[in-house]
Amino acid sequence: MALFYIADLHLSLNDESKSMSVFGGRWRDYEQKIKREWEAAVTDEDTVVLGGDLSWAMTLPAALPDFAFIDSLPGRKIVLEGNHDFYWNSLKKMKQFCADNGFSFEFLRNNAFSVEGISVCGSRGWYTDDKVIPETNADSRKIIAREAGRLRASLSAGKELGEPVVFMHFPPVFGKYKCEEFIDIMLQYGVKDCYFGHIHGKYDVPPVEYYRGIAFHFAAADFLFFKPLKVN
Repeated sequence: MALFYIADLHLSLNDESKSMSVFGGRWRDYEQKIKREWEAAVTDEDTVVLGGDLSWAMTLPAALPDFAFIDSLPGRKIVLEGNHDFYWNSLKKMKQFCADNGFSFEFLRNNAFSVEGISVCGSRGWYTDDKVIPETNADSRKIIAREAGRLRASLSAGKELGEPVVFMHFPPVFGKYKCEEFIDIMLQYGVKDCYFGHIHGKYDVPPVEYYRGIAFHFAAADFLFFKPLKVN
């Protein structure tokens, strides 16, 4: 039994006009690549943390084909929210949607899960892409504070479940960018590893970056060639 992470599947089985295949390169026929690489790596006894941006759908009904596709793949699925998951609603509605359609997804929000001695914790996080939105922006500060609270709640919920590992959508560390609020909380709870996605088209960056004693693992789907990354 193993634990995996992958983010940014960006499925659009209900609307071909939004398919990432239009970008060519690694994204060409990406749905088939996801299925092939997932089934080659993951068994029904394994767990996969999905780090957000699962679907381009704007509503839960529109996301149904994408959820069904993911549900058909092997393993337990624990899902984080991403910035493009516009279908995302209240947890109550998300859980009801899954129950109504026979999907077994679980959701990582202010909670934690125990998987093979690992405490699976996390939050969506926040990232100011290339400093277009400065961290001093009032809205950015509000979002960072909210997500920091969710991260702390998750780590607190998981403190007795095993070795804490953090999973996020946005990178807390990427090149020159550092979000010290998230990192400070991770250090308070003894986190040694953090996994994230969100960034696309950056294929010449290191898969792991070390900062303040934490290993930050880059695991966006296209960076991974659509193969879920095994969590050590």
